[in-house]
Amino acid sequence: MAKKRSAPSGGRRENRAESSSRRLNSASGRRKLVAFFIVSSIIAIVTYRYRFRQSSPSQGLVTTHANCQHILAENSKVSGNSSQRHYTYPVLGYITPWNSRGYELAKRFNSKFTHLSPIWYDLKSQQTSLVLEGRHNADRGWISELKKAGEALILPRVVLEASPAVLLGKEKQRNKAINLIVTECKEMGYDGIVLESWSRWAAYGILHDPSMRNLALQFVKQLGDALHSISSEKISGQQLQLVYVIGPPSEKLQEHDFGPKDLETLSEAVDGFSLMTYDFSNPHNPGPNAPLKWIQIVLQLLLGTSGNRAQSLAPKILLGINFYGNDFSLSRDAGGGAIIGRDYLALLEKHWPELQWDKNSGEHFFFYTDDKDIRHVVFYPSLKSISLRLEEARSWGCGISIWEIGQGLDYFFDLL
Repeated sequence: MAKKRSAPSGGRRENRAESSSRRLNSASGRRKLVAFFIVSSIIAIVTYRYRFRQSSPSQGLVTTHANCQHILAENSKVSGNSSQRHYTYPVLGYITPWNSRGYELAKRFNSKFTHLSPIWYDLKSQQTSLVLEGRHNADRGWISELKKAGEALILPRVVLEASPAVLLGKEKQRNKAINLIVTECKEMGYDGIVLESWSRWAAYGILHDPSMRNLALQFVKQLGDALHSISSEKISGQQLQLVYVIGPPSEKLQEHDFGPKDLETLSEAVDGFSLMTYDFSNPHNPGPNAPLKWIQIVLQLLLGTSGNRAQSLAPKILLGINFYGNDFSLSRDAGGGAIIGRDYLALLEKHWPELQWDKNSGEHFFFYTDDKDIRHVVFYPSLKSISLRLEEARSWGCGISIWEIGQGLDYFFDLL
């Protein structure tokens, strides 16, 4: 009997032990499962936030409801991966020698750019000859660091200050000017140049003369062909490039405007057209820096409505985006002018103004009263205004050109 009873008793103990073990294992499993989901959730949240920071590092600040607190707190923050490009069309950034911050940002965000253009050179008349001035501005150490930092091409800007009568009137002088520029590129290892001349020629009044206008176009074309005949040191199989600076044409084209026909004439010889779509307003007519509707009109004037024409020429347009703003006085004696990032932040810290959104221009602005009791209005780029202009350029298939990268706020670069 004892043995018979002991057997079931032992079996019950074993069953209870197995049942207890199963409950313990089940509880342990549940705890592990809960822990797994908790850890997984944490990882998912962290991953999401990381990816969100990478793809949209402004963390919801690309909004019409911008405010001082967020701008002051976030403007210096950029994504961890500063080398990731978000804008896939060409991006040219200008750097000025009088703003050293631009040099630092060019190295830091090198991979955001396809082209970098330091403002270094002027081609001037010297009695009856020509001289290219500006090599003393060139920083060879900085150039070397840029080449190590990324793939951005270096195309210093050359402004044609020479009298058109001296430069364009004689074939020998045109050849001399082109030789000076090409030689400088080869000796300094540049990838080409950005040429600014049209606005100078317009100021001289020569573009009203059909023959001089034609000579002007032929000079640009000849320079582009000469640069294209030289191989780039940086990229095998690529020639030196020419980017040409153009102003925004008037709605009713004037003789001095660079228009759609000029764009077509130079399209083969020029690799990009740096379009200055900014400086819309001035102290005598205070307002936005670059109204979005105006930008749209300018692009339509240049590229037209034909799909084929727009598709072929749009990639060469580098839509101008300003990284500076304007502080205009609203007194009877109109005044004021350009401000850069540090000026803008100082005004926010001092006055804590309410930022307003102008939907017609697609820009933020604010008012403040200075120490002399004079009312001011300030227009300065915001993440939202820049984002809208990038979207506009992207919708056309255009690149962008930024004047100039040292004048902006750090988090602007997260949009590029």
